[in-house]
This record gives sequence, structure tokens and C-alpha cells, in this order.
Amino acid sequence: QVRLVESGGGLVQPGGSLRLSCAASGSISSVNAMGWYRQAPGNERALVARIRTSSITDYADSVKGRFTISRDNAKNTVYLQMNSLKPEDTAVYYCNYYSFGFNTWGQGTLVTVSS
Repeated sequence: QVRLVESGGGLVQPGGSLRLSCAASGSISSVNAMGWYRQAPGNERALVARIRTSSITDYADSVKGRFTISRDNAKNTVYLQMNSLKPEDTAVYYCNYYSFGFNTWGQGTLVTVSS
């Protein structure tokens, strides 16, 4: 019922910045959470940041102070501003939509941090 379209990934040097976007369409609940997870090869998919329709946010400890998540409820779009990027941030980043037990995932966008 919900489709997610991600954009903004790419190659960036250490210390650089990227902004990811995720637009949701379909049957969007007025109460939901949207967020970003990431997965590096051989690793588990892990939470990066999450934001509720109430604007309450959660961040992984590894990105606090560097990443900022925000959302535009009118556009059903969530953003992840990533600053001071490190090589260990390299991963496929997946947008997530959650509401009342239902999860939807985007196709993933690759972020590579390398000199």
C-alpha cells in the first residue's frame, strides 16, 4: 500500500556531506514513523535515524551530531542530512515506513565515503 522512492546517494570524500530524500506514496497513515537504516556488506541492517509524525526523533549513537533527520508531512517526504561523513558510513541506505505493525522498505541507495 505504501511505496518509497529514495534519492541522493553517491560518492563523497571523508568530511563531505550528502542529503538523502525519501518520498512516500500510497495509503499513508496520519500516524507513522519514517526513517533510514543502513547495511554494509556482511553486516546487519541497522537503524540510522527515525522520525515520527509527532517529530520525535531517534539516532544511532554513531551518527549523533553529524546527521539530521527531518520530514515534510505535506509531501510525505523524509530527509537525512549527512555531514562530516566517515568511511565507516559507507553502506546501502534504506528508507523505512512504519505504521501499526506494517513495514515498507525502499530499494536502497548506495553511499560511498572514500578519498
